Amino acid sequence: MQTQEFLQRYQQGERNFGHIDLSGASLSGVNLREIDLTGANLTGANLSWSFLSNAKLIGACLRRADLRSAGLAGANLSGANLSGANLAKADLRLACLAAAELNWAAFPEADLGGANLQGVKSDQINFAGAKLDGAKLMAAELMEANLNRASLVGANLTGANLREAHLVEANLRSAILIGVNLIESDLNGAQMRSANLTGADLHRAVLAGADLTEAVLDNADLSRANLAGSYLLKASFKKALLLRANLQGVYLLRADLSEANLRSADLRKADLSGAYLMDAILGEADLREACLIECRLIRTNLEGAQLTGCCIQNWQVQDVDLSRVDCNYVFTEFDYTAKVAANRFPVDRDFESGELGRQHQEDSSIVKVCFDESPNWEALVFTLRRVELESRELKFNVQFFESAGEQNLLRLSANRLVNGKILSDRILELYPDMLEKVLAKGAEILSLLDLAVPSNNAEPSQKDALLRRQEIYQRMVHQISFILMSQTPDKFSESVQRLLDYLKQQGIPTEQIQKKVISQAIVQRAKQDPAFREQLLTWDKTASDHVRGSMMGEAVRYAIGLLSE
Repeated sequence: MQTQEFLQRYQQGERNFGHIDLSGASLSGVNLREIDLTGANLTGANLSWSFLSNAKLIGACLRRADLRSAGLAGANLSGANLSGANLAKADLRLACLAAAELNWAAFPEADLGGANLQGVKSDQINFAGAKLDGAKLMAAELMEANLNRASLVGANLTGANLREAHLVEANLRSAILIGVNLIESDLNGAQMRSANLTGADLHRAVLAGADLTEAVLDNADLSRANLAGSYLLKASFKKALLLRANLQGVYLLRADLSEANLRSADLRKADLSGAYLMDAILGEADLREACLIECRLIRTNLEGAQLTGCCIQNWQVQDVDLSRVDCNYVFTEFDYTAKVAANRFPVDRDFESGELGRQHQEDSSIVKVCFDESPNWEALVFTLRRVELESRELKFNVQFFESAGEQNLLRLSANRLVNGKILSDRILELYPDMLEKVLAKGAEILSLLDLAVPSNNAEPSQKDALLRRQEIYQRMVHQISFILMSQTPDKFSESVQRLLDYLKQQGIPTEQIQKKVISQAIVQRAKQDPAFREQLLTWDKTASDHVRGSMMGEAVRYAIGLLSE
């Protein structure tokens, strides 16, 4: 059919031109909206600037066609052959190109927002500067595709093949790239915030300077990938492979690298502040001058890793063997004003072989204190201050308090390396006595701090007094239970007796505490701890008559009697 006849019939209202042969036709700038060109032959046709919105081009042949700046919004090109076609700056928003053949096709600066490109087949396709926001590219074949500076915000590329593709400075923010093949692809400077790359293959990919903040790369393979200078803040790399990856100068702040394999990775000058490295493998990794501030290493494999010059301020190390690392010195603080690591350790020498491991076993800047009951924070604050005064220039910071079941964990950070075990024991030793003093002198302390509640000169009501006694009773019961489960009989006898005396002064009966709380706690502990049972029997033989005759002494002897039954 001649081009003129075709146009005339279209103008007369005809729309169905399925399988028509218009190869080589000149249709530039023509209005062909909603036309049906299913199976049509448009090889080499000039359709530049034409209007084909909502057109049906299913299975059409558009090889080497000129579709520059064509309006194809909502068009159906599924199964079409667009090999070698030029669609520069074309409007393909919401168009369907599912299973289309796009070998060597050119889409520079084209708009394919929301388009369906599922299962497309292409080789060396050109999407440079194109808009593919929200596009569906699942299982698309895009090997060696040019997507430099393309926008793929929120696009779905699940299972797509982008091997050796070029995505320099591409915008893949929030894109779905699950299981995608990006082997040897170039993502230099790409924007990939919040992208989902779970199970993606990025072997030997270039991601230098890329922004992967909050991206998900769980189970992804980034072996030998180049991520130098990239931003990986809060990114998730659970069980990811990063063998021999280049991570020089990367920002891995608060990233999750649990169970990740970073063997032989280059992490020189990387910032892993707050990163989570539980069960991660960092064997033979290079971490020289890396920042490990508040980094959490739990069962992390560091065999043969290089740690010289690391900043380990407040790092949290648990079940980690540091005896086989290569380290000459570390920095224990960070100067936030000068933005440099500070306080070299050791000061005027290098570590001996294995010394860091030995040092870590004894000294750390972290102090863990476990309470059986939630502590009284007023008493705890004074206890910590007492310990600080006992040690020259020692200062504590509370990192966190966590209550889990029967255990209440207080985590402190010291301003220098300390023996955490000794300090923890000292805090637990001083705390009961400090609690007693705070409870007895609480009103006076508040008054000294100008925090006393103003008095209205009215006597407290009977109900208020009862509530106050109940509160004191409950707090004393918790504290007595804690003392009984943490101290030896010769020590807890005196500590608990002081608390019982205090209760008596407040007009609170202690008989129930003696028989139920104290005796039952002692019996329970003795049944679980044979050594403690022996200590009880020794106390029974060696305690003075004065101690044995006290309220506490009677409770202990009653417990011993229960154990003998």
